Amino acid sequence: MEMQQVRYFLALSNTLNFTRAAEECNVTQPALTRAIKTLEEELGGELLRRERQHSHLTELGRRMLPLLQQCYDAATSAKSLAKAVQSSDVAPLNVTISNSINIALLVSPFTELFRAYPGVHLKIHRGSPAAVIEALRGGDVELAIAGPLGQAWDRLDTWPLFQEGIELAVNSDHPLARRNEADVALAQLAAEPVLSRIDWETSEELARSLSAKGYTPRTAHEVETDQDLLALLEANAGVGFVTLTAPRSPTTRRLKLRDLDVSRIVSVYAVAGRHRSPVATTLLNLLRAADWSSFGVSEPA
Repeated sequence: MEMQQVRYFLALSNTLNFTRAAEECNVTQPALTRAIKTLEEELGGELLRRERQHSHLTELGRRMLPLLQQCYDAATSAKSLAKAVQSSDVAPLNVTISNSINIALLVSPFTELFRAYPGVHLKIHRGSPAAVIEALRGGDVELAIAGPLGQAWDRLDTWPLFQEGIELAVNSDHPLARRNEADVALAQLAAEPVLSRIDWETSEELARSLSAKGYTPRTAHEVETDQDLLALLEANAGVGFVTLTAPRSPTTRRLKLRDLDVSRIVSVYAVAGRHRSPVATTLLNLLRAADWSSFGVSEPA
């Protein structure tokens, strides 16, 4: 099946007249007729019932019309996009962001990127640390933004952006939130149900630090994202350990951990030695040059 045949059929389905359809497609009527006949042979049946005054689409023609219209539209869009990419009017950029990164942090770098590349076509993927590494390894994305990814793959180039602490988040009606204190001791959490993050970059380090202090969290519920954790906090389903820049809510409160000093470094990652597009290089430079201090974080150690 050729797009030319599809285009002729769409014109014919609109006019129901071979002469007018041929004029609309700027071809001779015999050429259009041959193309429609070939298309019918490929599809296995008549698409148009040919009558002198009342030509009409057959059942097959009616069923094929939306499918062929979609096919033609997709081909036209693909051709336009390819042309735009070749002329640099569109700059595609795939980025993966860990589930634990608050995308609100990236508003300023993205704003500058859109100003530098008005035609940028940004595609953002979300995932666990393992998914982030796999997206980079498979070439699905050019850049990744995440917490510590460890030594899972030795081909990662890493540029630290900022360092942030870990806090306790509780519902505003929780007894710990109603105290006139800005911090909390681990001993006060002994009986508290703790909301746990699945595949969180900081999980292992946090667990080691808590264990060293003699505290083992009583896991109540498990979630994958900060937004899900926030929803359960709003439902007063437990307390949770969160990063400083994690999303906040008017119905929750943050407390410093009095006897625990745990932090993480957020970095931008790319595959060492792999070619990066100009738009990816621009975003990388914007992220590295950004001032993150307004979020209360510090320079990476």
